Amino acid sequence: MSTFAASHLSPSYPDRAAWGTAPKLRAWQEQAFDLYTRREPRDFLTVATPGAGKTTYALRIASELLERGVVRAITIVTPTEHLKRQWADAASRVGIGIDPEFKNSQGTTSRDYIGVAVTYAQVAMHPALHRARTEARKTLVIFDEVHHAGDAKSWGDGIREAFEPATRRLQLTGTPFRSDDNPIPFVSYEEDAEGLKRSVADYSYGYGPALDDGVVRPVIFLAYSGEMKWRTRAGDEIAATLGTPLTKDQLSQAWRAALDPKGDWIRQVMQAADRRLTEVRRGVPDAGGLVIATDHETARAYARHLRNITGEGATVVLSDDPGASKKIKAFAASQDRWLVAVRMVSEGVDIPRLCVGVYATSTSTPLFFAQAVGRFVRARKRGETASVFLPSVPTLMGLANEMEVERDHVLNRRPPEDGLDDSLLEEANRKKDNPDVLGDELPFETMETSATFDRVLFDGGEFGTGAAVGSAEEEDFLGLPGLLEPDQVATLLRKRQSEQQAAKRRQPKEEEPALAAHERIAELRRELNGLVGAWNHRTGQPHGVIHSELRRACGGPPIAQATAEQIQERIDKIRHWATQRR
Repeated sequence: MSTFAASHLSPSYPDRAAWGTAPKLRAWQEQAFDLYTRREPRDFLTVATPGAGKTTYALRIASELLERGVVRAITIVTPTEHLKRQWADAASRVGIGIDPEFKNSQGTTSRDYIGVAVTYAQVAMHPALHRARTEARKTLVIFDEVHHAGDAKSWGDGIREAFEPATRRLQLTGTPFRSDDNPIPFVSYEEDAEGLKRSVADYSYGYGPALDDGVVRPVIFLAYSGEMKWRTRAGDEIAATLGTPLTKDQLSQAWRAALDPKGDWIRQVMQAADRRLTEVRRGVPDAGGLVIATDHETARAYARHLRNITGEGATVVLSDDPGASKKIKAFAASQDRWLVAVRMVSEGVDIPRLCVGVYATSTSTPLFFAQAVGRFVRARKRGETASVFLPSVPTLMGLANEMEVERDHVLNRRPPEDGLDDSLLEEANRKKDNPDVLGDELPFETMETSATFDRVLFDGGEFGTGAAVGSAEEEDFLGLPGLLEPDQVATLLRKRQSEQQAAKRRQPKEEEPALAAHERIAELRRELNGLVGAWNHRTGQPHGVIHSELRRACGGPPIAQATAEQIQERIDKIRHWATQRR
């Protein structure tokens, strides 16, 4: 066994290294590897953003330990069946034979293999077997996406029993940790100033530093609002505008109406996404797109829409499809345009050529969102950008603006953070054959939906003044070059917005029906409150604090006594903040 192959594996295996990285290992991989070899730890937790190259880094450590005789066997534990095969393929490139088909019923594997790849669920079903295998030879255990080891208390207990005797344990994760109280096996926790126990990583490499290093792509989020109309089970017809202040129930139903394949909203957004994909392909010829669907029925309907839009079929991958891994692998190696997947973002969809995404699911936990966006950030060469289309929903807007936030696993949380409930993630990733329902029937019937381009979110800023689908204003953003450095993206977005604002000022104002003073003020207050809500999701500042800052910046009385002109000035000010803030 030699470490030569592992030391020369691409930093971004299975693809070539991104521009700017070290010839053998990327800078972060080399730094983390050096730290590991200096410490010689039994347990080591590495947190690195999706797409950074955790597989290459882990296999380099495995090769080194095998070469030195520190370990004699490798066990790789993954969340899914597909990832077992992905790890085995990567390991074979560096001369490490891994059996991805190992079954608990076998007990042992062929002597041709140095180790096995298993799932967390598989270990939990028979921990005594895996403990015996671990005790038989000095073993390195690699935990891929280790937060899954806490998916159930029984899983955590089983993982701990099986691998407590391991000589070395390397834990990897690329997404925020759990919010429940299930401790993750072999992860260290330290008490903070509030008396809460927080997970402690031995080495961290977040999205922000990775973006600065050119290791991952910058992500442009294109948000779409629109008019929704639906009929409730009681027969009431309700209309609402997505992207405006709504009650929780109104927002939930408007969001689901937007994603309904029977309406025009999702079709119009997919048309826009396909136009964006065409533009990206001018610089990245094999660029592909992914639509993340909620359930099997809508996934198939979305695929039919894509066939009508593009004239060619889309690959559909369903969570219970036994051929899912082969479909994913075939799509990754092809130049096909679109893939539609149901809850596969945490089940091994790792296709580096994915550059455009449509977030067509109502799941909004930070963990799920991070996993979804992680499918698009893997950089292969200098300047590649990713574009993700999503509904104008405050929760998603906030998550899009918090791409660089790093979270720890916190035990004994008081109370759970909103949206960080991993039980929701488990429900989101559970197999579903039918649309989301309340009881046994749909909570409403979608009547009409239409999309409107809302804005672009990038690097903490917001750009665009809203425009009709198919308009020149929308095309300004859909037509952004597919190869741009992050600073070029920001510069071009500011330029496009400035040009659009100048063009609007030059246009003669259309005569609008005069509103009564109270109607005009009420309308402006709603607009301002909506913008304050979005700013709250981005910054975490309370609504009252934001209103106070606006009042200090613009002058004038409290909002209840402000004139229409004063409210408009505050609207302009918060929009300015959105475009300037990094």
